[in-house]
Amino acid sequence: MTVFHRILVATDFSDCSAAALQYGRALARQCGATLHLLHVVQMPLAATTGIEGYVALAPDLQQEAEASARHDLEALAGADEAVLHVSTPIAGFETPVQAIIDYAMREQIDLLIVGTHGRRGLAHVILGSVAEAVVRRAPCPVLTVRHAPADADAIAAPRVEEPPTTAPRAKHA
Repeated sequence: MTVFHRILVATDFSDCSAAALQYGRALARQCGATLHLLHVVQMPLAATTGIEGYVALAPDLQQEAEASARHDLEALAGADEAVLHVSTPIAGFETPVQAIIDYAMREQIDLLIVGTHGRRGLAHVILGSVAEAVVRRAPCPVLTVRHAPADADAIAAPRVEEPPTTAPRAKHA
């Protein structure tokens, strides 16, 4: 029995996200799942001044960032788009974590895959971890990926084993 029908790979275009996409592609192929790619365009000014201040100051900058991200997402989807039915949405004005969670809930995602940089110590405290927050809040299982697989063909989709059925016991008189 196939477990996953809708797989979401959230990407920030980093090496860790590229590794996550390798897993997403392999699992989507094996499961016959739809592969969704999501990138969140969040401008630093929006995060520090609030959405209203940002929109009034630089709407063209947001549109430019979204167009660039859309181009990069389409390049990532490449030939898979026809085979895997890749969806490449852009989310803006939300924090990356909230945008990922909202999208996963709205699209009824079965598996969410995110890259993780593996930061520790002060870097983790200062920069935070989108992957960690997604794991804590996601409405579905989350696969975190730090490195690309040695052999992408070796990635196997988990299978749910049906419990053995047993005939009801006959009652003894």
